[in-house]
Amino acid sequence: MEIRINEEFLNQVVEKILKNKNVFGVALCVESGNHKFSWSGEGGNIKKDDKYFITSVSKLCVSTIVLHLRSRNFIRLTDPINHYLSDYVMDGLHVLNGVDYSTEITVGQLLSNTSGIPDYLSVKQASGKTADFELNQGIDQCWTLEKVLESVKKQKPRFKPGKRGKVHYSNTNYRLLGLIIEQITGKTINNVFKEYIFDELNLKKTYAYLDTNDKTPVTMYYKTNEIHIPSCMASVTAEGGIVSNAVETMIILKAFFNGHFFPMEDLEELKKWNFIFFPYQFYFGIGLEKLWVPWVTSPKKSIKEILGFWGSSGAFAFHNTDTDLYFTGTVNQWNGFGHKAAYKAMIEIIRAAS
Repeated sequence: MEIRINEEFLNQVVEKILKNKNVFGVALCVESGNHKFSWSGEGGNIKKDDKYFITSVSKLCVSTIVLHLRSRNFIRLTDPINHYLSDYVMDGLHVLNGVDYSTEITVGQLLSNTSGIPDYLSVKQASGKTADFELNQGIDQCWTLEKVLESVKKQKPRFKPGKRGKVHYSNTNYRLLGLIIEQITGKTINNVFKEYIFDELNLKKTYAYLDTNDKTPVTMYYKTNEIHIPSCMASVTAEGGIVSNAVETMIILKAFFNGHFFPMEDLEELKKWNFIFFPYQFYFGIGLEKLWVPWVTSPKKSIKEILGFWGSSGAFAFHNTDTDLYFTGTVNQWNGFGHKAAYKAMIEIIRAAS
């Protein structure tokens, strides 16, 4: 199907996003799978070629590496994670009601957020608020492995690993996957990202954020407040520490879906969905998210699949299989209203292309 979307319409979509009182800047890239249609635009305080934190869209890169390593027989999704992780990491990692399930957790359960391991950002700080809440207030802190494990092991696991119908979005799962990747490759996760993905795809403006003095990424916001958390962003490489722009994120997204890193037929295996209710409503599969699109959103023609990843900062990377359209960009807003604006924009464009 040849996609025809009016550029003025897309400019209007960007302007509509910016009417949200909590969105101060937007970047949007839209492309068709056959490369015959490609458009990118910016607005507000985000300019052409500006780089931004893609936050949890970084998890798409983790999924990419794990699936690539599996395709080369270095790892299986059924492997228990203690095959790769040290006793220091594994000791008391998942103890529920007096039973230690740590050695029962598999690589696939980390990828699918079905391990039951708590999110390290859920732990309460001295203020009585969770670390996640404090991040939204711009309270910066470095999340070393030691600190992550301390946070996780003082919390009660959400459920037994792999319990049917259970899912819990946890940054800890992807931190552990980063460690597993490092163990298999013998390289740091930032170097793995660079060698296996960024250099492989000839990306010049995408990198793992490591230097806390780096002021390149555009400022993030929570509601109307600027968020400056360089220590955090430099310490969460696997689960959220990549910097990019909409055009280069598009290259990563397409490479994930077009068989560049692993066989395309493996994609169907990833579509084992569990519904997440909080903090946003969407489905989580094996290393992949699917947006929830209720019938009322597009009653005349249903939208079946929008697959990819959200980032907490309002970054996004999604593929709609109905139209074969790809979307990347950011609204640069940690508040959920920014995500809602980006979601509405993607739906509007998909409907226009259908």
